[in-house]
Amino acid sequence: MAVDLHIHSTASDGTLTPEAIVKEAKRLGLAAIAIADHDELLGSEEAVARGEVLDLPVVPAVEISTDYEEVEVHILGYWIDPRDACLAERLRSIREGRVLRAQRIVDRLREVGIDRITLEDVLREAGGGSVGRPHVAAALVTAGVCRYPQEAFRRYLGKNAPAYVPRVRPSTEEAIAIVRQARGCPVLAHPGLVPGKPRIIEDMAAGGVEGVEAYHPKHQRGMVRSILRRAQALGLPVTGGSDSHGPGGTYPVAIGAGGAPDSCFEALLEWRKRRDS
Repeated sequence: MAVDLHIHSTASDGTLTPEAIVKEAKRLGLAAIAIADHDELLGSEEAVARGEVLDLPVVPAVEISTDYEEVEVHILGYWIDPRDACLAERLRSIREGRVLRAQRIVDRLREVGIDRITLEDVLREAGGGSVGRPHVAAALVTAGVCRYPQEAFRRYLGKNAPAYVPRVRPSTEEAIAIVRQARGCPVLAHPGLVPGKPRIIEDMAAGGVEGVEAYHPKHQRGMVRSILRRAQALGLPVTGGSDSHGPGGTYPVAIGAGGAPDSCFEALLEWRKRRDS
């Protein structure tokens, strides 16, 4: 059976609610899922509760974007304790940084003549969840400035576009420490998407990650095989997921995409068993 251990909900920049995600995963016959929202735990908590009702295992998780030697590296945290006060405070601080970035993007848009959206419009699109560029894109579409989110990124929000603002992120070391402090398993997300770092798996293993995401829709078969070999050599379990942000997002990907086998979930269960022994 397949699993999907990397899904985003409306608690961050996804387009489906946690309840809808759990229902869809159950309909698809997935063996287990994890909602790993950006810097936010609410979606994961809701999904865990809903999964208990529908008899679908849901792993509590989070995804933290980090800076590592001038590139962006994402760290997934599985089996985190959502009641951990330090974790909640650190994630709150990161989310506040996201809001400040959104305000700067709105200011940049005004500088290039786009004055039809405000920070309040962006926050409304976020619906109380963790704010990101997709919510600015949604606000631009709602205001009639762009026809679809992809156009907003191409014209205004992409890295080479006039309203792009880099985000201040924690270091990879900080993110790993945050996950560990919350008794979670830190996992390197989609290593094949990290530019200019051919030894990112080995580097992150030395830095304390305890797993690697091998299965991902943007990982070609040869890349998956390479990641599996390298993870095995390092004694690291592998995970996988769709990285789905739901339909209607900037880059729509279906839940369950990525081809992650249920052995990924079993590996996480084994990690939890060792932690609790």
